[in-house]
Amino acid sequence: MLIGLFFFVLVSCALAEQEDVLLPRLNDTKATEAFVDSAEVVVIGFLEGEESHGYRELAAAAKRVQSVSVAVCTSRDAWARYAVRSDTIALFRKADKRRENLVIAEAKKIEPDGLVNFIVVNELRYVTEYNQATAVGLFNSDVKTHLLLFANKGGEGFQELKERVGALAPEFTGKFLFVLINGAEESNFRSLRYFGLKASALPRVGIYDGDSDMKWLLPPGDVSAARVRDFCEAFLRGELKEAQQAGEETKTEL
Repeated sequence: MLIGLFFFVLVSCALAEQEDVLLPRLNDTKATEAFVDSAEVVVIGFLEGEESHGYRELAAAAKRVQSVSVAVCTSRDAWARYAVRSDTIALFRKADKRRENLVIAEAKKIEPDGLVNFIVVNELRYVTEYNQATAVGLFNSDVKTHLLLFANKGGEGFQELKERVGALAPEFTGKFLFVLINGAEESNFRSLRYFGLKASALPRVGIYDGDSDMKWLLPPGDVSAARVRDFCEAFLRGELKEAQQAGEETKTEL
């Protein structure tokens, strides 16, 4: 009897813990704007409240994608500020100043797995590592030019290199998406070959322009912030259009 009662209490506590997951609430426009500006990527559920369809599913997804801050906004003034007309889950990202909307009424099904996928696919940052999931967000972005950092992740000096190049990304918001191609990952060998590179020759920096389907490599040398910035600015001035392209393979996808 006591053992059964003890087991019942444990199960009840576990279920209560699962059900009592509450998302931070944004109660006005000022709080909502501050939350949007607080990180490179945030998700806001513009919902009526905790009983709204999609709330519990969003809370469950938030527990699984802890790299992204998630909150719920119930303020109608804030809804108007972001032109939200009905219950919507929105992902805001600074890398390209874009917002991805999932309108609850238009979604075929709302479940945690689907919301996790929605977040992961659209989670573009100032430096986004290329993989099958992020490729969707990268190629769906309005920004079609990619500054590519080819580097062997985990190698000597990798983190410092990533931070040095990534620090430039805010300067080129809306002009470039900064993308990391991990040369140590076998699935990325095709991307290296497309640029005529081998993993042993990294790090290198390249530019891919989706509008013209052209690509260029920064000449070998130190991957300094100054050289990368000059490379980006040369592209924006149109000075790379006549420069020799990198690699020889026909482009199909990164």
